[in-house]
Order: sequence, then structure tokens, then C-alpha cells
Amino acid sequence: MAHSISARKRIRQNNRRTLQNRGVKSEIKTRIKKLAEVVAQNNAEAAQAIFLLVVSKIDKAKKNEIIHRNKAARLKSKLAVLMNKLKGQPVSSAS
Repeated sequence: MAHSISARKRIRQNNRRTLQNRGVKSEIKTRIKKLAEVVAQNNAEAAQAIFLLVVSKIDKAKKNEIIHRNKAARLKSKLAVLMNKLKGQPVSSAS
């Protein structure tokens, strides 16, 4: 249990930020699932729109340090591979 006033305030701030960050992470996951559904339906236009939105959300979360920069890069790479499969482009393998 925190005893000082500043420690109590810090706990309140952390709890508030945790809830906000959880919402952002949940939104990203939901939009990624939506993109996967649209790609499965072979709807390229809708997929491109959702892809741009998801990448934007990921970049904003990375900028605000909600998710780690390596995780952001990994997610964007995974989504790019998904989009390339939809477009019929060959997927380049990193060596």
C-alpha cells in the first residue's frame, strides 16, 4: 500500500493509463482480425483501406510507447505479407 500522496497519485495515473492502453491494443487486434476477414473474401479495395488504418494505429501506438517498436514492425510486416498474398505478388523471404 502506498503511503505518500505522490505514490497514491502515481497509482491512479498508472491505472488510468493501463485502461487507455488496453483499449488501444484491443482496437488494433480487432482491426487486424477485420483485415484478415476482408482478405479472406478477396476484397482488395476494402482491405487496402483497412490496412492503411491499421498501420496508422500501430504507428501511433508505437509513437506513444504503448507497444514496442519491434512488435510494431513485426505486425506491419505480417500485414504486408497478407496484403501481398491478396494482390498475388510473390512474398519475399528475409534471409
